[in-house]
Amino acid sequence: MKHFDYIFTGTGLSALMTVNKMVLSGKFKHKSILLIDENTKKTNDRTWCFWEKQEIIWEQSISKKWNSALFANKDFRRNLDLKPYHYNMVKGSDFYKHVFDLISKQRNITFVNQKVLEIEESENIILLQTDSESFSCSKLFNSIYNNQKVENQSKYPVLQQHFIGWFIKSEQAVFNPEQAIFMDFSVEQRGNTRFMYVLPTSRTEALLEYTLFSHQHLKKEEYETEIKKYIQNLGIINYEIIEKEQGSIPMTCYPFWKLNTKNVINIGTSGGWTKASTGYTFKNSDKKSTELVSFLHTETNFTKFHKKSKFWFYDLLLLDILDRKNELGSTIFSSMFKKGNPTLIFKFLDEETSFPEDIQVILKCPKMLFIKALFHVILKQIK
Repeated sequence: MKHFDYIFTGTGLSALMTVNKMVLSGKFKHKSILLIDENTKKTNDRTWCFWEKQEIIWEQSISKKWNSALFANKDFRRNLDLKPYHYNMVKGSDFYKHVFDLISKQRNITFVNQKVLEIEESENIILLQTDSESFSCSKLFNSIYNNQKVENQSKYPVLQQHFIGWFIKSEQAVFNPEQAIFMDFSVEQRGNTRFMYVLPTSRTEALLEYTLFSHQHLKKEEYETEIKKYIQNLGIINYEIIEKEQGSIPMTCYPFWKLNTKNVINIGTSGGWTKASTGYTFKNSDKKSTELVSFLHTETNFTKFHKKSKFWFYDLLLLDILDRKNELGSTIFSSMFKKGNPTLIFKFLDEETSFPEDIQVILKCPKMLFIKALFHVILKQIK
């Protein structure tokens, strides 16, 4: 059985960001690191988007930037000037290549394409069993999501951001490549929070995603029927589907950090790194991975890593509303974006606003909904 200082179970966004930053720091060359994943991460299996003011270390993975976005529902459309932000798109295949190119040059890092079957933790060592080997380590970073603990509780709402997306190439030049469609709630809501999300890369090419914030997944045909309708309404007659993607991201304020131990930390979705109220993952994981690498320089006890913020509570209020009245998502987001300052909203969603700035954003939302949610959440928490 081979022993490592650090093992990462799962090589998703959070794990690869963390390892990448460990390498760049130059302070972990003496540590042996193992990455384990049943997926080789060589396909374009997902797309991440985030907004940013300046260039970052992931710049070479960004395939498209927009300075403008559109928010719409059945009653109004608003063009959002994002400056000083850019809205950025990162394809999974580009990101994986970026990180694995760096990792492959490190003598202290090993990647194995295996499935983790069992993890056993004792006081000073962690044992792992894969489908073909056994390993041990001193510290474990887990990003393999286990939904059982989250689903088998009722204190914290659990929704899913679920979607199917098509990358298409149209014969008709209908897209504006300078503007992303951030949320288009003009699609039928049918008792849920449903919207189209469109990322144009040229006049004839775009990613279109039919997205829901709700509890239950749909049949595949339902997502694709809505995408076809939307394409038809854009005036597109002939088009080719280049790629398809689909996903489901848990939206919950469940306290994942309470599952951390001295030597095992849950990261990524498994660690609550996904922004609970929106499902955005890239920016949050970027911040958290930086904090984690800095933490590793001075601390050894993973139970000390997490710090709960006011934004966790804001997210909990929104999820409480959508959990009980899922059809109100369009109303809430529309009220926020109809007259709100878009750069302030993005700053708020990035969890970088001061309390007075928080109030400016929150006051744009339906007040009674959130006041009722406040009392409901408080009562639920003290039970």
